[in-house]
Amino acid sequence: MDVLQELFEQRFNAPVLRVLPLQGQLSGSGRRIFRLTSENITAIGILYDVREENLAFLEFSKHFRRNGLPVPEIYAESLDRGAYLEEDFGDTTLFDFLAGNRDGADIAPSVVEVYREALAVLPRFQVEAGRDLNYKVCYPRASFDRQSIAWDLNYFKYYFLRLAGIPFNEQALEQDFTRLTKFLLTAPHDYFLYRDFQSRNIMLRDGHPFFLDYQGGRKGALQYDVASLLYDAKADLPASVRQELLDHYLDVLAGFIELDRDAFMLHYDAYVYVRIMQALGAYGFRGFYERKQHFLQSVPYALKNIRWLLHNAKLPIQLPTLMEAFTGMLASEKLQKLGTVVETTRAPESHSESKPLTVRIFSFSFHREGLPKDESGNGGGFVFDGRSLPNPGREERFKALTGKDAPVIEYLDQQDSVHQFLASVQSLVDSSVGEYRRRGFQNLMVSFGCTGGQHRSVYLAEELAKHLRARNGVEVVVRHRELEKLAE
Repeated sequence: MDVLQELFEQRFNAPVLRVLPLQGQLSGSGRRIFRLTSENITAIGILYDVREENLAFLEFSKHFRRNGLPVPEIYAESLDRGAYLEEDFGDTTLFDFLAGNRDGADIAPSVVEVYREALAVLPRFQVEAGRDLNYKVCYPRASFDRQSIAWDLNYFKYYFLRLAGIPFNEQALEQDFTRLTKFLLTAPHDYFLYRDFQSRNIMLRDGHPFFLDYQGGRKGALQYDVASLLYDAKADLPASVRQELLDHYLDVLAGFIELDRDAFMLHYDAYVYVRIMQALGAYGFRGFYERKQHFLQSVPYALKNIRWLLHNAKLPIQLPTLMEAFTGMLASEKLQKLGTVVETTRAPESHSESKPLTVRIFSFSFHREGLPKDESGNGGGFVFDGRSLPNPGREERFKALTGKDAPVIEYLDQQDSVHQFLASVQSLVDSSVGEYRRRGFQNLMVSFGCTGGQHRSVYLAEELAKHLRARNGVEVVVRHRELEKLAE
């Protein structure tokens, strides 16, 4: 952390007053991300020890800003120490905005408008800024070439199909992969391929999109990035919205290149498939292999996209073994147990959802007054026991702190067991919140207990509150029972 504070104080000539870890439990990145704050200034600090990837992000950022694109300003950097400071775009991602402004398949017009704006900027990355970009700094490859595609397909094969127990004929699947790769490379691919153009990498500030996480960019085809955004798994965009946004993107793209729409669409579905396979490989690696179970929550949404594609998209090449593998995935009991995606077209019951659902979240100590009382009269709810998690209270450096303090948050953020616990909690609570809202209920209570009610339970309550506040029609009230007593 010292290097980030040094960079901040050198750049802004002001002391750092607060450091807040931002590396959430859902992240798949190895980077450590912090918000550094002085009296009047905030900046995002990154710590990461892969020099080549840091260099790509820094060089791309400077190039994109010279081209007038909405990416972060780089305030300071120390490549040798794996650190840099960038502009702070706030906390709201496009995914957060979408999640808080939809009712099943009904997505608020304001959300669709932000998607349209983001897609209107995409050709400026791909075509304008891509013309004179220094592709020599790309990492790990300068282009989405045969080797890059092979990495993605094998990632899917070994970390998803193998670990999910989906049977396949390896030689026959390799032959399909070879046919698919040859076909993908027949699309024009002399453009900048952003690589991770998805809703969680697009920030909203003053209602407009700003862009992050293009450090994996390289030369490639135009179809890949628009497929990444429109088939972003947990965003779960309805097919009609995807088509509307694709048409809008193509209209804008036609202002940058001489566009043959039929030729573009000839390759589009193949790029959709390869992007979904790349994502499934990542979910499998993080979820099945590293046992970070929350990554597996995206699998049902990806399978829903594959099911739609199998019924609605026809590729111009034959890939029989790959299609059999997809069919096997859809029939897999193991994958079905990961969770059922609620059909977004389900009609709500007649109960009104005009009144918000109030979720009261408590932290408490099991060793003192027992469970918090439900004063709403609703009864029920959840009580989660956080005592199985690593206890910061056993370390002298944390004893005077609480689960709201940055050092405790950073400590717990680094524990895989905490990530898995939170992912399970959020899945259960999200399901009840959705059903409670649909049925017109107005109160839900969630309590987290630990030994002293000071560290783990407080942290868990705050994380769930942050998660639920992104939802539309939900009011969150948080009480930390033991902290209230300490303040008396």
